[in-house]
Amino acid sequence: MLSRAIKDWPAGDRPRERLMQSGAQCLSDAELLGILLGRGTPGQSAVDLARTLLCRFDGIRGVFSAQLVDLLKVHGIGPGKATALLAVRECCSRYLEQKLTAGKHIASPSDSVEFLIARLRDRPHEVFCCLFLDNRHRVLAFDELFRGTIDNTTVYPREVVKQALHRNAAAVILAHNHPSGVAEPSEADQLITRRIRDALDLIDVRLLDHFVVGDGACVSLAARGLI
Repeated sequence: MLSRAIKDWPAGDRPRERLMQSGAQCLSDAELLGILLGRGTPGQSAVDLARTLLCRFDGIRGVFSAQLVDLLKVHGIGPGKATALLAVRECCSRYLEQKLTAGKHIASPSDSVEFLIARLRDRPHEVFCCLFLDNRHRVLAFDELFRGTIDNTTVYPREVVKQALHRNAAAVILAHNHPSGVAEPSEADQLITRRIRDALDLIDVRLLDHFVVGDGACVSLAARGLI
């Protein structure tokens, strides 16, 4: 049976009208995606197409983490819809990134955890990053310094030191992801943390923390007493 276009639905059932009346929180994932997609295909409403995406990519997080080539394999998703989905993902990332813009004061680990999880947890490969701070723990820059394979990243302490000097940083927070989804720090993570800490000590820059990001979790080495 062919699905009716959303414009033919009763007004009280249409996602846009429900959003305007009751707010976005009352809509399902499929309805929200349907609004974003705008239109479906002949015989398939935008909400039906959204349900197909949610099923194909195992939920809304999977949809927004999907690569362009994979989105285009879905019937009804052309370049326009696919690029819109990618643009939304990037907007979300930049929205969270504003919490760590230059001049933002980092008062506690929670100030950076949400941003780091959103930025790193869905990366297919390891990414090693540094958050550079001034002597009042205000953000100077967030830099991705190293990218690795699915298993590990080659991290050079001298490059962290070089960038810290370039940024005129007084303190540094390290972060990297585990594509496996397990945020538990490995022995190698602990070793490179100590090596970077010792290297930064030589130039009077303090290492405040090292976060390991997994699947929705973020472990602080400082909280574990490992720095």
